[in-house]
Amino acid sequence: MRTPDFERDGWRLGDGEERHRATPETFQIPDLAVRKLLQPGDYAKLIFEIVVEGEEHPSVERMWVIVRERKANGYVGMLANQPASVAENDQFWLGTELPFEYLHIISVQPGDAESVAAAKAPVPIPWNRPD
Repeated sequence: MRTPDFERDGWRLGDGEERHRATPETFQIPDLAVRKLLQPGDYAKLIFEIVVEGEEHPSVERMWVIVRERKANGYVGMLANQPASVAENDQFWLGTELPFEYLHIISVQPGDAESVAAAKAPVPIPWNRPD
C-alpha cells in the first residue's frame, strides 16, 4: 500500500524519526517499541505536509489519526482532526483513511470506547487509491 504523496494526493506525511534525529533534545518521539504496539482504536499523531494553492511552501499540521488496522511495517488509520490549512473537501478531511509507517508517528495516546467504535465503523473517505 503506497503512502500519500504531493503529486497524487496533494499532501504527504512527515518523517518523525528524521526530525527526532535532527534535534533529539527538542523533538522527542515515543520509542519504536511503543510505536509498534498500537491497537485498533488507539491514536497516533502524525505530521502532515499539505500543498496549499497559492503558497510557496506546504502547510505543516500535526494531527491525530485513529488506528484501524495493523500492517507489516505500520498501520492503516483514519484522520481524527479537521485540517486547518485547506477547505473541507472529499479527498482529505476528517475521516480520511490513510496508511502510515512507524517512522511517521510522533506521539501516541490510548484509545477509548468512542475511538474503538470509530475504528470498526465504515470509513467516510476510503484509501482506495491505486499503488
